[in-house]
Amino acid sequence: MTVYARPGTEGAVMSYDARYDNYIGGQWTPPAAGRYFENRTPVTGEVFCEVARSDEDDINAALDAAHAAAPAWGRASAAERALVLNRIADRMEEHLESIAVAETWDNGKPVRETLNADVPLAIDHFRYFAGAIRAQEGSLSEINHDTVAYHFHEPLGVVGQIIPWNFPILMAVWKLAPALAAGNAIVLKPAEQTPVSILYLFSLIGDLLPPGVVNIVNGFGVEAGKPLASSNRIAKIAFTGETTTGRLIMQYATQNLIPVTLELGGKSPNLFFSDVLAADDEYRDKALEGFAMFALNQGEVCTCPSRALIQADIFDEFLELATARTKAVKQGDPLDTDTMIGAQASNDQLEKILSYIEIGKSEGAKLLTGGDRAELDGDLAGGYYVTPTVFSGHNKMRIFQEEIFGPVLSVASFTDYDDAIAQANDTLYGLGAGVWSRIGSTAYRAGRDIKAGRVWTNTYHQYPAHAAFGGYKQSGIGRENHLMMLDHYQQTKNLLVSYAAGSQGFF
Repeated sequence: MTVYARPGTEGAVMSYDARYDNYIGGQWTPPAAGRYFENRTPVTGEVFCEVARSDEDDINAALDAAHAAAPAWGRASAAERALVLNRIADRMEEHLESIAVAETWDNGKPVRETLNADVPLAIDHFRYFAGAIRAQEGSLSEINHDTVAYHFHEPLGVVGQIIPWNFPILMAVWKLAPALAAGNAIVLKPAEQTPVSILYLFSLIGDLLPPGVVNIVNGFGVEAGKPLASSNRIAKIAFTGETTTGRLIMQYATQNLIPVTLELGGKSPNLFFSDVLAADDEYRDKALEGFAMFALNQGEVCTCPSRALIQADIFDEFLELATARTKAVKQGDPLDTDTMIGAQASNDQLEKILSYIEIGKSEGAKLLTGGDRAELDGDLAGGYYVTPTVFSGHNKMRIFQEEIFGPVLSVASFTDYDDAIAQANDTLYGLGAGVWSRIGSTAYRAGRDIKAGRVWTNTYHQYPAHAAFGGYKQSGIGRENHLMMLDHYQQTKNLLVSYAAGSQGFF
């Protein structure tokens, strides 16, 4: 067990500044209007710094810097860009602990996750796209002996990116790494709930990039996000967040006819077929962990497996084992490496989750465990903690259909394969899903029949850089991660060249 000292205290591996400006043109730049907002840590609920509250003037200043930097960065060779991305990864690896603690303090998630998942994954994404851009090739088509069509991949130019509060650094890197590899300059707006861990990261890595290639502007959605998304000076907007906001982002993009990538909400089913209990072995243990994965990152994951569908003939037995597994999840100080579930990212999110728990009770769902605010000792009592909560009910209840974005799991039974697929697909969303079966044909068929962009099979919550991620239905447009991500940040130039000596003969 390791308990990290809080940022800025004796023995801490990092400290935050008392105030953060925007990061524009490689410089820390005060907001044009001189306004700041308070930033609280979810761990204790206390204010620990102030952050620039920006508006359209700040967005335009960042766009100025990005447009000034874009041509040179776009002309840099793939090898040069790859070298920069690898240097960023190396620098992050050198400071892994400090970045992890910074993320935990700003977001509230357990440091065991930031140390072992969030930051290492972010590092790997930089390395993956450094390799991907060096391996990328154009193509040519021989029209005839004297005519050739060349196809080149060119950067879009200046792109806008708006990131969520549930994985502030990792979600930023999901967008930054491919956009940088592809040769774009960026204006990025973090979520106002978790605004500073990405700024801390750039205090460590900012010098590795040419000034203006990445610009970070903080602020609230209407004041800073809307001017960025609706600007006619960006060539693309990428957004991760809730579906209602995604619709607005898409409207802004249509005004300027620019491409948009949306990674939106989810209500992911997690299917457990009866054969999971065929033996008391490692597989059964893995499946029970898969059930409890709804508590990862406090349930603040777009692909949270928030609907567990269990075959009727094992429903009672499996649910008893799974509920016991959930009760064993250790909640406590997020800076303790033994803590499994930390604090919700904000008080607003805490209140939303508690309200949905009351909705579940009022709908008649059976509360199996949890169902209240977690009461912790000392100054942790001021933090935003919810006990992992499991309800038993049916798929038409609101707690089964609406995204709660917290550690709340709704459980129902299914009779046979067709019933399982029908319930799994009975949702507006289609971002993720899980399938658990020892029978390969069952697992494969279910994975193909579920309407979701990613279906984990006999696993859950793995996010490697080289696996495409994105949604069906109202869970979004486009993909993140994987080589195909470069296509979202590039356009194709066709150079059609005639090497013939004479004219075509038309005129």
